Amino acid sequence: MTSAPYHPRFMSTESLAEFTAKASRKDPQQTNESEFIGTPGQSQADRSQQQANATQQQPHQQEETPPNGCGCCECLLKFISIILIILTFPFLCCIKIVQQYERAVIFRLGRIQGEPKGPGLFFVMPCIDKMQVMDLRTVTFDVPPQEILTKDSVTVAVDAVVYYRIFDPIRATVDIEDVHRATRLLAQTTLRNTLGTKTLHEVLAEREIIAQTMQESLDTATDPWGVKVERVEVKDVRLPVQMQRAMAAEAEALREAKAKVIAAEGEQKASRALKEAADVIDESPAALQLRYLQTLNSIAAEKNSTILFPLPMEMLRGIKR
Repeated sequence: MTSAPYHPRFMSTESLAEFTAKASRKDPQQTNESEFIGTPGQSQADRSQQQANATQQQPHQQEETPPNGCGCCECLLKFISIILIILTFPFLCCIKIVQQYERAVIFRLGRIQGEPKGPGLFFVMPCIDKMQVMDLRTVTFDVPPQEILTKDSVTVAVDAVVYYRIFDPIRATVDIEDVHRATRLLAQTTLRNTLGTKTLHEVLAEREIIAQTMQESLDTATDPWGVKVERVEVKDVRLPVQMQRAMAAEAEALREAKAKVIAAEGEQKASRALKEAADVIDESPAALQLRYLQTLNSIAAEKNSTILFPLPMEMLRGIKR
């Protein structure tokens, strides 16, 4: 026989306290339902509103409590990731990659191991092998302007550009400390030495020959380093301002002298032509008389007041005698 549920309206104060304590030890869902049965002085509308609010808050409380299975899976995944990182880390340190234009020189305990590696992927031993990568592409650098004294004691400022590349990575690594810096310094000294044996006129007129001489000297000096000097170009030759003025005055005087020579040659040719004409006229008296008549005709056409009296050539010759 089942007992009827107790209603708070028909329960005393002590009985109501005992009923509440027993309900708190039961299922939380049943407890919540019993809480909203109400108190003696509470209306039916207030109890309905309170029960609706509790129903809306209950799903949130259930969602905030994560299941125990998800926490275990998360810990397991973290543990597996850590194990994989620890196991694969040594292999990642062993794998190296170099580009198509690069070569890697491998030192194992201080000694070179065979030919340079690359391009592509290769393996090294961590903590034992040391790798140094060399770039095989052509390198270009400008030689700073150099104040150079030429053979004829003229100070000029000359700059150039050099093109070179590394063809032997092992020699470029072992035989010299810094191959690029050494090549730049050698280019500066070679430029000074080459231009010091040339006159100012040769420096200005023979740039290609000077560049070829520098290229041969640099290539011979850098060959033991594994460096190939492909090309050298002399960019600019700058003279002092006073030297520029002197050269301009010299060029102007040279032009004037050439003009005078040309004028003298013209006068010489004209005098020779006049002499030949005089010889022809002297040999032919009729030609001289014809020349007189042409002169008289030209004078008469000008309508001037000059009166000419032509005299025979025989009379003039008698007077000269």
